[in-house]
Amino acid sequence: MTPDEYCEQKAAASGSSFYYSFRFLTPERRRAITALYAFCREVDDVVDETHDVEVAARQLDWWRAEVAAIYAGHATHPVGQALTPVVQAFRLPQEQLLEIIDGMQMDLEQARYADFKALQLYCYRVASVVGLLAAEIFGYSDRQTLRYAHDLGIAFQLTNIIRDVGEDARRGRIYLPVAELEAYNVPARDILEARDSENFQRLMAFQIERAQHYYALALSQLPAADRKSQRAGLIMAAIYRETLREIEADGCRVLSHRLSLTPLRKLWLAVKAWIKS
Repeated sequence: MTPDEYCEQKAAASGSSFYYSFRFLTPERRRAITALYAFCREVDDVVDETHDVEVAARQLDWWRAEVAAIYAGHATHPVGQALTPVVQAFRLPQEQLLEIIDGMQMDLEQARYADFKALQLYCYRVASVVGLLAAEIFGYSDRQTLRYAHDLGIAFQLTNIIRDVGEDARRGRIYLPVAELEAYNVPARDILEARDSENFQRLMAFQIERAQHYYALALSQLPAADRKSQRAGLIMAAIYRETLREIEADGCRVLSHRLSLTPLRKLWLAVKAWIKS
């Protein structure tokens, strides 16, 4: 199996909305974004699948060393080998790949966020940075597009947090800011024990409203000249926003189950967004 095939398999196995947007890119850009996505999956899996915190921390340190090896031209992991020509061709900053790992490190070190400002740093590292790297791969002519990519990353991560409240709670994590739990009178124990309530519903309505605000903000900042080059991001936005709408229509029952669109529906939304953009 070649490094590119390994990355393709990693991306396909995830079933992520990102994978559907990749299918519409040129072969060179598709290989590049697939390698970047596979990198994100690898470091994310370290946190989600390694139960010993010290072991996970060492694995993340290994990936930091692998990032250095990527830029030095002697990567050993298939993902690192696939990324080596990508970082050169698209001039991807080394510090941004390291910042993604720093975001994963945050998951090892904390399970709560005091307020939205604290959560924003996490969202920036694990999502906005990915958006900025993706914008480089997709291509742009106006630097305003980077502001769009940054805010779209925030919107994606807020959607993930909303969708995964119950799943994260079963891992002992609550990403909803402590200050907001208190403001809506939702005890952390209610979330950890999957107890729904009117207050929880009000809290989730607020979370959805904020996520939609970031989608609107991001899309308002995308220059017309870069809409075609950034189509992949627009496809992801269409799928993620539809997921938010479905969560809301389902009564925000995120404590008990994780809502996901079917592959066919994702593909339909992807085609629709591609034509529209």
